[in-house]
Amino acid sequence: MEIGDLTINRKDRDMAEQIITTEYAEVMQKSFVDYAMSVITARAIPDVRDGLKPVQRRVLYSMYELGLQYDKPHRKSARIVGDTMGKYHPHGDSSIYEALVVMEQDFKKGMALVDGHGNFGSIEGDGAAAMRYTEARLKKFTQEVYLKDLDKNIINFLPNFDETEKEPEVLPVRVPNLLVNGADGIAVGMTTSIPPHNLNEVILAIEAYLDNNDISVKELMKYVKGPDFPTGGIVINQKELQEIYETGSGKIKVRGKVELEHGQKRGDKDRLVITEIPYTLIGSNLGKFLSDVATLVETKKTTDIVDISNESSKEGLRIVLEIRKNADVDKLLNLLYKKTKLEDTFGVNMLAIVDGKPERLSLKDIIVHHVDFQIELASRKYKYLLERELEKKEVREGLIRAYDILDLIIEIIRGSKSLKEVKACLTTGATAGIQFKTKTAEKQAKKLDFTERQAAAILELRLQKLIGLELEALQKEYAGILKNIANYQDILENHASMIKVIKKDLEAIRKEFALERKTIIEDGKEAVYEEEALVEQEVVFTMDRFGYAKTLDVSIYERNQETVDNESKYVFRCMNTDRICLFTDTGVLHQVKILDIPAGKLRDKGQPIDNLGNYSSSGERIAGIMPSGWLKGKKLFFVTEQGMVKQVDAAEFDVIRKTVVATKLAENDLVVSVMVIEDCKEVVLQTQEGMFLRFALEEVPEKKKGAVGVRGINLSAKDKVENCYLLCGEEETIPYKGKEVLLAKIKQTGRDTKGGKVRI
Repeated sequence: MEIGDLTINRKDRDMAEQIITTEYAEVMQKSFVDYAMSVITARAIPDVRDGLKPVQRRVLYSMYELGLQYDKPHRKSARIVGDTMGKYHPHGDSSIYEALVVMEQDFKKGMALVDGHGNFGSIEGDGAAAMRYTEARLKKFTQEVYLKDLDKNIINFLPNFDETEKEPEVLPVRVPNLLVNGADGIAVGMTTSIPPHNLNEVILAIEAYLDNNDISVKELMKYVKGPDFPTGGIVINQKELQEIYETGSGKIKVRGKVELEHGQKRGDKDRLVITEIPYTLIGSNLGKFLSDVATLVETKKTTDIVDISNESSKEGLRIVLEIRKNADVDKLLNLLYKKTKLEDTFGVNMLAIVDGKPERLSLKDIIVHHVDFQIELASRKYKYLLERELEKKEVREGLIRAYDILDLIIEIIRGSKSLKEVKACLTTGATAGIQFKTKTAEKQAKKLDFTERQAAAILELRLQKLIGLELEALQKEYAGILKNIANYQDILENHASMIKVIKKDLEAIRKEFALERKTIIEDGKEAVYEEEALVEQEVVFTMDRFGYAKTLDVSIYERNQETVDNESKYVFRCMNTDRICLFTDTGVLHQVKILDIPAGKLRDKGQPIDNLGNYSSSGERIAGIMPSGWLKGKKLFFVTEQGMVKQVDAAEFDVIRKTVVATKLAENDLVVSVMVIEDCKEVVLQTQEGMFLRFALEEVPEKKKGAVGVRGINLSAKDKVENCYLLCGEEETIPYKGKEVLLAKIKQTGRDTKGGKVRI
């Protein structure tokens, strides 16, 4: 097989002419397109007709087959999932159960489709209980609007995955589910995101379209004001909605609903109470919102919030922010809108499958496709009903006619030897083999011409039906059948009658199931929040040996310098606009903004440095710590346990990222020290076994941060570098084995030598 070709080899020489050679690129392209279209049409994007993804459609149909009606007992979710997976959706139980759960959650759907019993999750992101614990059945809305008339041949059925069952191509949904419940899905190269809308408004818009097919999107929006999220909230960009509904894409800005509650008693604080949230905050984002509010308080972006509490319950959402007396509420709200998800954006992309292909739709497009689907459903329904009524008419006509010749029919039955002879006589007038009492009766029998269906009905007639009153009832029923036939024929032949029937059904749905709008639509004022300009000032950074960090005011430090120096492992002055650079022994640089470090008083403990950035003390040790302000125009000196040294231009570490690789290390090597080179000319390396080496800094070359460096000291087999000192003055001393060692007295040699021991 040659590279670049896909060859199917045959050992049999006689079949050599069947060898297929294909370019890899062509195979990959075709396979990927097939895969992408499969995901788009059969998994992720809903059909415009019923607005459902295949998994949702299959779950609802399985529940319909199981007889889980709204007025029947709930059944275990595991049974529903098992039936769906075994018969229609062989893609794993978790995806099926997730679809079932979402259709039950009324905080995600405009109209929930499943009636759940048990823990089906919460708006705060709590997951549903396992499927073996929860139970479900259909909602009345689903039963009446999504699954009605399935027995009237109004939709096509397709073979399931193993061709042992039949499943519906679409469900006969009588409202545009794409609008009522919205949709979201991620396919290959495309996504769909449609917000839910109010059922009452959607039906009114459909009726307006039925009255005037030339209606514009702008006119339709007199009825569909905008999205109606189940979580409520306030849409604040009403003027942009028309363009969104005309193009099928755009961004909807949503705010939570906030109410100001004044303290009832003296001393009680005022409270901002959030009772409705943006739709996008459902789930884990709600917890992040609370965390973001707490961060605003901790970083002193606001001092107006005193306490945060989540008082939500089964009765509804309630997030309470206690605020200090005389707080500027408008300014605080603008801060929350700008710095948290209390104001968020819902991206709209109204994509659906139309005639087997994905297509972006406008508001009117969705309504047009829905009405076309309803006309198709109604046509098939009334054709089916008409056929049934015509069959009934045929039978009733035969029975009425039979009442007039009952004696003859009885004589035929009594004179026949088999049922076959009776049927032949009734349908074709064949009298051979039948004994009649008179020639007149035989002559009348030869004139009989009942249809097969009429003959069967006559033979099944019970004696009690021969009573005179039964004939009257039969004639009355026949009149009703004629009326139904005329009605059905009128609906099928007259477009206006068809539209009238569709509107009547829509009105019945609207009156029984429509709910009040929850989301307010308006053109809200743009949230304006100007952060106060940061006044650059000097502060003192301190961190104790346990890793608790804080910043102190310079005046506090100067009054208590000795105490602070004794209790802290790291102390240095820096600007509040700086970043703390933490170089670890694994060769990584972690950066923490000074503004993110809590400002404290002298006796405040501070906050663990681990919680302030990506740095984690587990498995890492600080090899160097300094403010970013020290690095300007300077060089850094790196030393590792294996004695590798280098100088690096500090400008290489002037990066925005919180975590970067600071140096390359050899296998099993660790960074011992990272120091800023000031006016120092020499360096002293100290090993674990007590060897000291002093040499000139100019012998250490400048390298990039991605380099390993050069050897600074020639170590013995088991020895390693323990400390490093930059020698900047003649009087510098270091502590060693309980005594002071004067660095200037250590004999200066060259780099990459063994050094020597010092006398103590």
